[in-house]
Amino acid sequence: MLTLYINWNIDPEIFRLGGFALRYYSLLFALAFLLGYWLMKKMFVRESMPEELLQPLLIYIVVATVIGARLGQTLFYEFDYYKNHPLEIVLPFRVINGSFEWTGYQGLASHGGAIGILAALALFARRYKIPFLWIADRLVIAVALGGFFIRLANLFNSEIIGKPTSAPWAFIFERIDPFPRHPAQLYEALAYLLIFAFLFISYRKSRGQRRGYLLGLFLIFIFLTRFAIEFTKEAQEAFEKAWLLNMGQILSIPFVLLGFYLVFQAAPAEKSQIH
Repeated sequence: MLTLYINWNIDPEIFRLGGFALRYYSLLFALAFLLGYWLMKKMFVRESMPEELLQPLLIYIVVATVIGARLGQTLFYEFDYYKNHPLEIVLPFRVINGSFEWTGYQGLASHGGAIGILAALALFARRYKIPFLWIADRLVIAVALGGFFIRLANLFNSEIIGKPTSAPWAFIFERIDPFPRHPAQLYEALAYLLIFAFLFISYRKSRGQRRGYLLGLFLIFIFLTRFAIEFTKEAQEAFEKAWLLNMGQILSIPFVLLGFYLVFQAAPAEKSQIH
């Protein structure tokens, strides 16, 4: 059988100047937010919404994404460690044998990020008197595109790797081991890009006339995709290896159920514009 294995050994750092290093992860993470902001601006202009709301919205979402994803990692995946080292949840270093070891904020869980974003949107909608489902239906389009860039960032970091496979398109993550593996990060990235395209086209056709519908579709497609692709991934934590479903799959189920509820209960939006 013809194999097209890709030997993947990309340095996660693009360049380093002294103590500063620009990493692909940081660049793609920032790009996700910048393009999301641009998309939201286009939608706000199209629907005659005040653009001055975009800057506070960006702040809400950035802060909520980082905090939610960090708390998700510590609570869902590494609670046994962090319950004894709570300061390390917020401090980007560890104290080992009396000396500091810089770690950055290693570990961000996407399910925690999703919870954080939904909570932030609820606060934003209340603060600025905008219907929650109206803003959520538009933001999820940008979030789906952001997911594409985040999974590409995981690929450049050689993290969240797939299980060994003989598939001809397998990647050999040389920084990890010499075995051909599923490029699970790439599977998710491409899936999220397709979901983004579908949601964006749906929005352009309907302009979100059924409030909550696009949010529901987002939750169904994103987390069903996550559930399915998890079968190709290595367990992120040792405790998951004995489970029938891993933590990522278990956490995806409530989001999918919520998505189906929103799709079936989606109410027609009022024809008048929101000001």
